[in-house]
Amino acid sequence: MTTSPSSPVAAPPGPPGHGQAPEQSGLQSGLKNRHLSMIAVGGVIGAGLFVGSASGIAAAGPGILLSYALVGALVVFVMRMLGEMAAANPTSGSFSAYADRALGRWAGFSIGWLYWFFWVVVLAVEATAGAAILTSWVPAVPQWAWALIVMIVLTATNLASVASFGEFEFWFAGIKVVAIAAFIVLGGLAIFGVLPGSGHAATGFGNLTSHGGFLPHGPSAILTGVLMVVFSFMGSEIVTLAAGESEDPQRAVTKATKSVIWRVGIFYLGSILVVVSLLPWNDPSIAKKGSYVAALDSIGIPHAGEIMKVIVLTAVLSCLNSGLYTASRMAFSLGQRGDAPKAFARTNLRGVPQAAILASVLFGFVAVGFNYLWPDTVFQFLLNSSGAVALFVWLVICFSQLRMRGIILRENPDKLIVRMWLFPYLTWATIAMISFVLVYMLTDDSEGGGRIQVLLSLLLAVLVVAVSLVRDRLGRGAAEKTAVTSG
Repeated sequence: MTTSPSSPVAAPPGPPGHGQAPEQSGLQSGLKNRHLSMIAVGGVIGAGLFVGSASGIAAAGPGILLSYALVGALVVFVMRMLGEMAAANPTSGSFSAYADRALGRWAGFSIGWLYWFFWVVVLAVEATAGAAILTSWVPAVPQWAWALIVMIVLTATNLASVASFGEFEFWFAGIKVVAIAAFIVLGGLAIFGVLPGSGHAATGFGNLTSHGGFLPHGPSAILTGVLMVVFSFMGSEIVTLAAGESEDPQRAVTKATKSVIWRVGIFYLGSILVVVSLLPWNDPSIAKKGSYVAALDSIGIPHAGEIMKVIVLTAVLSCLNSGLYTASRMAFSLGQRGDAPKAFARTNLRGVPQAAILASVLFGFVAVGFNYLWPDTVFQFLLNSSGAVALFVWLVICFSQLRMRGIILRENPDKLIVRMWLFPYLTWATIAMISFVLVYMLTDDSEGGGRIQVLLSLLLAVLVVAVSLVRDRLGRGAAEKTAVTSG
């Protein structure tokens, strides 16, 4: 595929007191509008939607729809806040760069490294999941070899150019979108008994209330469901990082921010509504086969299990591809601001931050090794210590937006194209909602549950913040010593 010549993307000016970033970032605007549009649409559809919804349905019954709606509302509000800042200043560092400016260097440093850590752990999880599917098809190749092959291929894709990343993600996301849309259409027809060739009796929406009611386990199950589905939404913010390498960053961010409501509504609420309407929530096949496979089987779709394996593999590869991109661009931004090795901020002739990509994938390879060698100890620790990072990121976005609104109005009011609704009240309400979820997670004391995730993630965050503060203190001390010596 041929692409038009790329133009460099200017680096945002660093806040006072920072090491100066180069005048040009070196990244290239190789992402086309269609790439950004599909990344925005597909970014909210993770593999967790396909493989994790069954446990949520078992825990909350049809009330899982309210769990998805609550988390979806959080995502919509957070994306609106992030969109406000990103439309005014698109940058590869996204919320880390905004936290740096609004809250202080410690905040940008800390949330940037925590987010990088989150995604490199995700690389290991998704590589292992993809390898398991591929091994089921080609058992002659061991699972570790498939994981290695998948990681190498997608690393090569990211190293080639940002346009190749965008092209791969365009098709990965496209397959997910088409699959979900087809599932909703076929399921909707079957619910009302008008699907040609289906032996499924029309159920309407009777299954929502016929088997113990809409909330068979009581209202508290809604919050339990929230804990199970909240992390399947992580990834919607990727479009704001990618916008810095697009042809028209401001337009891309604005469009993605405004469309997040219908994306969450259709892909999450729409598809889960189909599942719990087609089948009783306590149907054993949901837990045995998975919610989507069970729903497809119920309406007579042949080879539903294999079809879903292909779709899940696509979602896994998409998550791997975008995860490696996201981790590398965050490392690149940290390098630009002097918060990571300077090599991370260098790009090759194709405008690719090669060192940042290789460092990210290297940690991913190490994590994959931990998953095979010590899955219940070292790797489980990595999983738990990154478990609540997504919620920390959302909190930082909220607090950054509270400060950045005033900065934008003072410096560039004409760039305030996207505005958070009911500011600042809805921002504070979102902060309260996220904080409540974190506190509620502390009540989950199951093995690998919410409590251990919050505590370990909090411990990791405290360590990273401490490193940042010590580093700044040492830097100021060195600067003062130099000033005294030169004086």
